[in-house]
Amino acid sequence: MIIGAIEAGGTKFVCGIGNENGEILDRISFPTETPERTTQRAAEYFKDKGIEALGVGSFGPLDLDKNSPTYGHVTTTPKPGWNHYDLLGHLKRELNVPTGFDTDVNAAAFGEARWGAAKGLDSCLYYTVGTGIGVGVYAGGQLVHGLVHPEGGHVPMRRHPDDKFEGACPYHGDCLEGMAAGPAIAKRWGQGGDSLPEDHPAWEIEAHYLAEAITGAVLLLSPKKVILGGGVMHQSQLFPLIRGKVARNLNGYVASSALDDLETYIVPPALGDNAGLAGSLALGIEALRG
Repeated sequence: MIIGAIEAGGTKFVCGIGNENGEILDRISFPTETPERTTQRAAEYFKDKGIEALGVGSFGPLDLDKNSPTYGHVTTTPKPGWNHYDLLGHLKRELNVPTGFDTDVNAAAFGEARWGAAKGLDSCLYYTVGTGIGVGVYAGGQLVHGLVHPEGGHVPMRRHPDDKFEGACPYHGDCLEGMAAGPAIAKRWGQGGDSLPEDHPAWEIEAHYLAEAITGAVLLLSPKKVILGGGVMHQSQLFPLIRGKVARNLNGYVASSALDDLETYIVPPALGDNAGLAGSLALGIEALRG
């Protein structure tokens, strides 16, 4: 079984092929340019690969309602040129294979549930913390959709008591993304996170906002695993800070043995930077199975 997979990011597209075991057999990446140029390059990559199906995990927001006339479109993105672009339709016309489609973070959650840190569990959350913040939700053995799809990066936050930063989200100011995504770190401190030392006060503030979000998600969704990926989470010193703050926030209220050891509950992706592409592979496998 040869399946195509696309992790369609706002900065770069990653395309690959793999098999039913989640193994990535080949991959390329290229910058996200105009929608027409970018999707054409993706289609050209797959043309001679003999794929039986395609899975696409894309930046959004997306229309995921299969009954909608704009199903498969990127919708209200600030990405220039991509607003209301029919991403799925273009790929289907070019490749003519069964196609699965979801958000990039839902795909990453699906990949981790199928082959990674949440393997064998019927629920998990996947946060990607990078240029933006996205949240993928896998619950009851299914990826969660609703009016659209989870937009957990834009939930309001309780402020850190020492933080006077106004926020960087163009829609909501001081939502989670506006306070904790990579651009917010750079704007608050005048330099990117990769330039800040491990003991910089930035990380205490960053951990506060991520712990606030995770605490709310644990109380609302009761996931069996929380997975934190994305470029900002390469700062591994964040994990113990976040775990400690989540434990204090929950204060013993949620009676589950899973929370007795937060080192195994709040974790990095087992699939590493392959989580999104592997999850897109899983979407393609599901599309082939119907």
